[in-house]
Order: sequence, then C-alpha cells, then structure tokens
Amino acid sequence: MNLETEIQFLKGVGDKKAAILKKEMEIFQIRDLLYTFPSRYVDRSRLTPIAEIDADSGFAVQFRGRLKLSETVGSGPATRLRAIVADHSGQIELVWFKGIKWLSTQLKIGQEYLFFGKPTIFNGRINFSHPELEAIQFEEQEQKGIMPQYSVPEKLKSHFINSKYIQKLIKQVLDLNIPIEEHLPSSVIESNQLMSLGWAIRNIHFPQSENDRKRAEHRIKFEEFFYIQLKLLVQKQYRIKTYRGHIFNTIGPNFNRYFNECLPFELTGAQKRVIKEIRQDVKSGRQMNRLLQGDVGSGKTMVAIFSMLLAIDNGMQAAIMAPTEILAQQHYNSIAPDLEQIGLNVFLLTGSSKKSERDKIHQALIDGTAHILIGTHALIENNVQFQNLGLVVIDEQHRFGVSQRAKLWAKNTVPPHMLIMTATPIPRTLSMTLYGDLDVSIIDELPPGRKAIETKHVYDNQQSQIFKFMHEQINLGRQIYVVFPLIKESEKLDYKALEEGFWAIHEAFPPPKFSISIVHGQVKAKDKEIEMQRFIKGQAQIMVATTVIEVGVNVPNASVMVIENADRFGLSQLHQLRGRVGRGADQSYCILKTPFKLSQDSRTRIKAMVDSTDGFKLAEIDMQLRGPGAIEGTQQSGIPFDFKLANLLTDQVILQKARQAAEMLTDEDPQLELAQNQLTRAYLKKHYTSKVNWSKIG
Repeated sequence: MNLETEIQFLKGVGDKKAAILKKEMEIFQIRDLLYTFPSRYVDRSRLTPIAEIDADSGFAVQFRGRLKLSETVGSGPATRLRAIVADHSGQIELVWFKGIKWLSTQLKIGQEYLFFGKPTIFNGRINFSHPELEAIQFEEQEQKGIMPQYSVPEKLKSHFINSKYIQKLIKQVLDLNIPIEEHLPSSVIESNQLMSLGWAIRNIHFPQSENDRKRAEHRIKFEEFFYIQLKLLVQKQYRIKTYRGHIFNTIGPNFNRYFNECLPFELTGAQKRVIKEIRQDVKSGRQMNRLLQGDVGSGKTMVAIFSMLLAIDNGMQAAIMAPTEILAQQHYNSIAPDLEQIGLNVFLLTGSSKKSERDKIHQALIDGTAHILIGTHALIENNVQFQNLGLVVIDEQHRFGVSQRAKLWAKNTVPPHMLIMTATPIPRTLSMTLYGDLDVSIIDELPPGRKAIETKHVYDNQQSQIFKFMHEQINLGRQIYVVFPLIKESEKLDYKALEEGFWAIHEAFPPPKFSISIVHGQVKAKDKEIEMQRFIKGQAQIMVATTVIEVGVNVPNASVMVIENADRFGLSQLHQLRGRVGRGADQSYCILKTPFKLSQDSRTRIKAMVDSTDGFKLAEIDMQLRGPGAIEGTQQSGIPFDFKLANLLTDQVILQKARQAAEMLTDEDPQLELAQNQLTRAYLKKHYTSKVNWSKIG
C-alpha cells in the first residue's frame, strides 16, 4: 500500500463505505484520510467527576459515566431522548432532540461511556443537551493520553461511520508505516525548524504530548500557506519572464498639461508615491499587474487618469472598465470634460449605447482617434477592437469574473498594462493570499480639505429626531441619502419596507417645498437615470434608495447618509455607503438606524462604524466576524480557502514566515528548476495547479 491506494482497500472499509466516504467527506485515497485532521482532542487522563461539573464556567467538559436510564419522551416536534448517567460521585441528566432513533439503538443500559459537552441549567438543575458520546470498550478501560476526535456528518452515523471509526482507520494506516515522502526543501525545513512531514502527520493524529501536537500543527499550517504563496510567486515570476510590456518612456505634453491646467487640488503624498510606482512599472519593459487599494474618496480615479495619460503620451490608447452603467457614467462625467479640454477624445460605451454611437466609437477605436474608452462589460465584446490598447484600468475588480477580465488581454498582441482598483479595503494577510502575485499600492491619505464623517447610532424609536435633523440639513442647502436594505431572501418584505419608508419621508417632507427621488432594482433603467440626475443636479433634496447607490454616485453637496436597518448590512457595505457623503467641504454625517434588540455581531459592527472611519481597520474586524471567505471579492479570486488547518485570522505569523520562505526560494530559483527543488515542484504541480493561470489576468 502507498498514499495513492484507494480507500476501499483498507480493512473495514469496502466498496459501500468507500462510496459514502468519497461522497460525504472527500476521502478517496489513503492520503486524503491522513489529511483528515482532528477537529479537537480529548485527554483521557483529564476527566471531571459529575459532582464537580460547573455550569457557570462556560467551558465544555469531559466526564465518564455508566448509563442507568434511557427513554424517549414527548411527541411530535417535542420528542426527545432522555438519559441518566452516573459515576462514583453522582448522576446527571442528558437530553438529545436530534438523531433520537439512531441514538436509542446505540445506548445500552450498564455500558460505560465517555461524554463531552457544555453543561447548562434547566429547571434549576445541571444537564447536558446533545453531548458527544463514545462507548468505552473493555480493552480501552485503562487507555490514557490525548485522543483525536473527528468531525463526521451526522447522516454518516447511521452507516456506522463516526469519529471512532475514522480514528481506527487512521491508526491502521499509521501502523502500516507507509512512507510519507518529504516534499519541502531541506533549506526551508531547517531554517524554519519544522518537524518532518512523517512525524507531523503521526503527531497531528496521535500526539505523545501537547508540545508534539503544537509542533505538528505548526508544520502543516506552514506547509499550507507555503504552497499557496509559492504558487502565486512562481506565477508572478513566470509572468515577468514571459509577458513583455509596452514601454512608456515619455512623460509628455498631455500629462504635463493636465497636471498644470486641470488638477483640481494638489496631489497627496500617497497619490504621488503610487503614480511613481506605476511609472516605474510601465517603463520597465514588463507588463504591469498592479492592485491599487484606496479607501472611499482617497483619489484613486486621479491616479488612473495620470496612468492613462502616460499611455497616451507614448502613442497608445487606454480604457476603464466599470461594473455598472452608473459608475461608468460617473467616470465619464468626471474625467471627460477636463481631458477633452486638453484635446483628447474620450468615449463612453455601455449596454444602452445606441447603434449609431457604437459604430462611431468602434471606428474611432480602430483608427486611433479615440484616446480613452470608458465602459462596462460592453468593452470586452469581440467587436470592440483597439488600434493600440496600452493600459486597462479595472474599477471595483471583484465585480468582474475572471474570464471577463481575461478577454481584455486579447485586445492587443502585447498584453496591455493592468491597473486594478478597489475601494474595498482588504486586510493585509488576506491581500497577501488573494493578490500575492500582484504588486500592491495603497493610497492611505484623503485629499486635503476633507472633514471626517461623524457617524451616529440611533434606534427606531428616534425617527422624529432624525427627521428634525434632516430638516436642519436641508435648510442649510444640503442633500440627504436614505438607504434601505435589499436582501434576496426577503426581497418582497424589503421592497414593502422601502415603500412604507418612502411615504413616511414624503409625509414629513411634503411637496412642492421638498422633492424626493426614489431608486431601486424595480425602477426601469431610464427612470432610474432620470431620478439619479434630479438628485445630482440638486433638484431633489432626498434620495431614497437600496444599495444601488453603494458605488458610482458622487454628489459633493450630499452631507447626510441615513442607513435604515443598518444591522442587516455587512461592515464593508456600511463603509462603502458612508463613503457616498463627505465628498465636499461641509461636515457630513452617517446615521445608522437599528432596532433596539441586536445580536452581539451586529453591535460589534455598529460600534466599529461609530468608532472608526479607517477602512482597513474595519476590514480586519469584518474578517474576524465573518471569516476570510465572506470578504467581498474572495469568491472570484482563484485561491482555495478550504485550508485543512491554517487560519488567515489566527495564523498570521505563520503566514508571514511561509511567505518569506517562498520568496527566498523563488528569488534563488524562480521556476523551481534546480535538482533540490524537484520534489517541491512536483508537489506544487500536482496539488496546487488551477486550470486557469490566475496571475495572467490579474
């Protein structure tokens, strides 16, 4: 037998159980079994006597007891299995509400069991609800030490596949002493003082001590991070070596004229630094693939303008791709007037562009008279051809699928430089794993003159105070957003709440003195644009909307953002919405309105918003609350988040060390061609190869 042996050939498995293990637990081979790690451990030598169990401690406990009573009580949904177990110190009640039929066949009066669970108080007495249990066999009576417990889907237990079964299979494999080949370079193992892979696998399952378990866990987490980082770095080195980039040597008249005549305010130090980084990229001869992170309102668009002017001054065309027509139109409105003033031709192409406009744009792109094209997904259509596309700016990149971004590469024989922008701050460790093959720039300053937005938390019963404040702001000449949540699962209820909210606002701000715009998903595109324009032009004082206004609306006169049911939004969404105000010189406000009764997570989110306007700090909190896989954009990243042991939240130090080790290896051997790295290369290719070369397409 070896690690590739199919699981059905192990003693006690067979074809039927193998089919279930493959389908439900993705255990196909012996290797998969060994990489099914314990979810927790129990120390058989540490048992709590029943009389000493403390329900107030808040901790789960392990205890041992003999079954005295087992009975099914109640009927219908209230049916439960009740048991009494006892040890030398006393007895305790246990109860189960699920899996009753299976459990009742397993429990045997007089049998001794090992129980694990969190004690609770019910009717003034300590009991356990749904404790884990395991029968203690005669030969195990004296067994001591740390024993693994495996997480097994509930439905497998009816097939007699439980934690104990997985434990026995793994012990059987380890007793066979199948060779586990080391695939990390010896230099990496030595410099990071890692346990060998064979010892790590043995000690992650059956550790001889707590220290051995920790060292084994460290080795496996390091390995998981190391190969993710190695994959990204090898791809990056391959891209640098393979894909040559257009060389922009010249800072020409368009760049200088815009800088001297059109710049609305002085660039921040952060903007200057990022433009310099981009300048180094585009004159290096290699294709730029740079991620530009910047908080809402930090001036990313200005950096994009100067990047495009570099392309134009070097005889090439540029494009901006935005996820929505609203955002594309916003870019066009803010960019085109000044650039056309200095003699450049800027075009807008979206799904609603008329055929006559499209024909004109297509011709201008091919004959080179179009300098910049701004648009939506329409940019990647096959009939959109450029004479010489040199730079593509992708805004809010997480909203585009990988294949859509890939099509931009086909727009020139030499791939254009890519500047990928996001206003969703990404925690550093997540960024390292998502975009570890890209160069990253961060704009961490706001333009001068911007005042910090004041954020306040109010409850539903304070509506009259909110309306009073809105009146005061409108009397000062300001405009206001009122945003309602729209969640797919409760779409009808949400639209009803928005409608009721609109009429309540309409009553408090009656026409003709006041005018209210309303924008949501059920409004036709043409009407939506009319409503948006009324607000943008100042003809409406209040805009009632769903999160359609999260990106793309830039109204400097809007100084108040009221978010209804703010507890139903994620932190990044709340931060994006808040960023719609605070764009002018006036003091701006964000009002988070919620019910009084809130979950702990909701309270944490709301407090974080009130306490901080730092998007990166909020992103860290968001990741801690929701986990890395839920951060906006990660689902399209191409990075596997099903780490077996490693955790982006708690293992940041290990990630940093793994990244450093991968960098040292690729600095010395970019494509892993040296003899001593062949095992590492083979393992990387076998277990970490995607069908798509993600680095190629940013």
